[in-house]
Amino acid sequence: MTQWPDSCFTDLVGIAHPIIQAPMLGAGAPMMIGVAKAGGLGSLACATLTLDAVRAEVAAFREACDQPFNLNFFCHQAPEPDEARARQWKSLFKDYYRELGVDYDAPTPVSSRAPFDEATCALVEELRPPVVSFHFGLPAPHLLARVKACGARVLSSATTVEEAQWLERNGCDAIIAMGYEAGGHRAMFLSNELTTQIGTFALVPQIVDAVSVPVIAAGGIADARGIAAAFALGASAVQIGTAYLFCLQARLARPHYRALREAGSSETALTNLFTGRPARGIVNRVMRELGPINPQAPEFPLAGGVLLPLKAKTEPAGSTDFINLWAGQAFALSPGRSVELSSEELTRKLVDDYTARSTCK
Repeated sequence: MTQWPDSCFTDLVGIAHPIIQAPMLGAGAPMMIGVAKAGGLGSLACATLTLDAVRAEVAAFREACDQPFNLNFFCHQAPEPDEARARQWKSLFKDYYRELGVDYDAPTPVSSRAPFDEATCALVEELRPPVVSFHFGLPAPHLLARVKACGARVLSSATTVEEAQWLERNGCDAIIAMGYEAGGHRAMFLSNELTTQIGTFALVPQIVDAVSVPVIAAGGIADARGIAAAFALGASAVQIGTAYLFCLQARLARPHYRALREAGSSETALTNLFTGRPARGIVNRVMRELGPINPQAPEFPLAGGVLLPLKAKTEPAGSTDFINLWAGQAFALSPGRSVELSSEELTRKLVDDYTARSTCK
């Protein structure tokens, strides 16, 4: 039996092991089920799913597994469309449209990430998930109160100490300390300043010292060494993302999966090209040629629409040129990069490897 140094989080949500599979595109019920069966907490990213799709994923999970799970939602404010800015942004991609024979004058598709609202809150009340997590802060107080009234434990991500303190004051039961190394969207909500963002292993102990709720370390953790380091710095749990994208159940486009297996460990960067918010992924052609961070990008999530026709034209042929390849800095450390594992096998391996390290010491 693994002896974890801190049981605050496992006791809070009712799981055996303090390992959270991060909510990510590519992670659905099959991945969550494996994580839960191994004693961890599986998570579902809901921001790009319809309400019926969320219902279906939760039904599949509950049919296979009677364990806690986490539903994750975005809390951004839907932006007002700016036609002039949108036209200027699209003009940066005109040569790509011409190169690929895509109709530049056709209406630009909408790239959508739905914010948490009345409808999604009603869905939470219907499904009553044991854990609900948020990105980009928290929803409006009246919506958050309804979530908590369902009995859900509430988590949210902080990229600074100030964000962590704000989350605690506003009702979070546990805080995810999201370091600069993490893949996918930065959870920033009190500041847009990228240059002062903090790495995981500097951020975790500062947040641990600043709040009284359990702290979950996220970013740059892919194996037992990262787990041990997080606990040494005071974390009560870890959230692991990209390592799970190597699992057999991952619903990834083949070019993304291939990039994860072939890219070098120093080939990720933060970019706002795909959505308008900074997010970490493997560098590809459009990031190299336009620069990963472009000040002309429209507000989140509107920036991604211009890329959708280019993605549709190139991705079926295996190209990574115009797709987001979300990945954290430690993706090359995943045990699943060298041997194919299920999400249940990966979770058990992380636990066993951590136990072995603890026993040796």
